[in-house]
Amino acid sequence: PLRREDLSQVPVFQGGPVHTERGFVLHESLKPEDDTSNESIYASTMTIPGGLEMTTSRDVLEALSTGAGPRRVLISLGYAAWGQGQLESEIAENSWLTVQADPLVIFDTPIDQRYDRALSLLGLQSWMLSPDAGHA
Repeated sequence: PLRREDLSQVPVFQGGPVHTERGFVLHESLKPEDDTSNESIYASTMTIPGGLEMTTSRDVLEALSTGAGPRRVLISLGYAAWGQGQLESEIAENSWLTVQADPLVIFDTPIDQRYDRALSLLGLQSWMLSPDAGHA
């Protein structure tokens, strides 16, 4: 039984076209702030700077269902993949804008406002962007 009623309102996003049967849970770390180890309480977790973790093991879902898991989560199915060095090359070509992960944007900003809020962290607004990428 689901003990956290608020979870029934959490959307599940499409993370990408690869392995769409596989779940990814982005969540706040449950470790104390002074714990600098890369160990998590979940079986398969990657630590992300800014107090975040990405967990792919079922135990986080079980913890969420009992009310013992992380309070704020973003859940997606599937992922996008690039060849070795491809993403880095695209970033170097200015094909992507990157911004520091901000839990307030990820968890507290309404979905339809996240893109503009992330742009604002870079001092940008969407009207300032061109559909063409490159160097000036």
